[in-house]
Amino acid sequence: MSNAAIARSARQRRKRAGEQVRQAFAYLFLTAGSLVMAIPFLWMLSTSLKEQGREFEMPPKWIPEVFEWQNYVFVLTEADILKGFLNTLLVISLPCLVGLFTSALAANAFARMDFPAKNVLFTLLLATMMIPGVVTMIPTFILFKHIGWIDSWLPLMVPGMFGAAAAVFLLRQFFMTIPKELEEAAKVDGMNPLHIFLRIMLPLSKPAVITQGLLGFLAGYNDFLGPLIYINTPEKFTLQLVLASFQGFYTSQWTYIMAGSVLALIPSLLLFFFAQRYFVEGITLTGMKG
Repeated sequence: MSNAAIARSARQRRKRAGEQVRQAFAYLFLTAGSLVMAIPFLWMLSTSLKEQGREFEMPPKWIPEVFEWQNYVFVLTEADILKGFLNTLLVISLPCLVGLFTSALAANAFARMDFPAKNVLFTLLLATMMIPGVVTMIPTFILFKHIGWIDSWLPLMVPGMFGAAAAVFLLRQFFMTIPKELEEAAKVDGMNPLHIFLRIMLPLSKPAVITQGLLGFLAGYNDFLGPLIYINTPEKFTLQLVLASFQGFYTSQWTYIMAGSVLALIPSLLLFFFAQRYFVEGITLTGMKG
């Protein structure tokens, strides 16, 4: 073996060793970060199973001596958490489904169609994402008050059904990665733009659509400020308002609050668990082309 080959082999071994060291440090850093991020959840789960008055013992006991499952029984039977969960599903169902479809329509137009001032309109759309919500909060409340929508679910449902700028941006980025040859072949076969969108663009964009649907669901599911502003009747409270009401009715009973929080977290965990493959793929591919 020549000296050049020996040197090249040594460089390759050093390169592989360096990559392995960097990968080991990356895994170590991610593992440590995951453990740190999991601490609040573990504390919440531990507190939900403790006896009343033992929530803030020092030093803290992560594993209770006695598991108080009665905390969950109380939250499910005495509190309105199930009704709040159903109210939340009713509030976010139409904005998620209809809003996702309208966002996809707009994203398809910006990605695949040519019309006057397209780039200007897209820039204006992105500019709306930079406006803080507190700027439009009071004018929006006054508007809904004048049309009689206060203390109803309509202010939480109707605006979301017209789509969202962030959803349009994410889906538009994904649509731009789809080869135009597919669209041209469909036009040759006599398909109109709507059929192309429904039969080609949407099926091929399943990762991005599922990702945006998941993000939209979580945004509505975790929304606290919107229901707090517009909903006054306890029977119409969403899940987040029901959890917040525990701090008023059961100020010192943190075990009930944590039990309700654990139950409220389960749907989000299940969604991420079953849709994580599409979520990662959708986030990755939407950044491939700008």
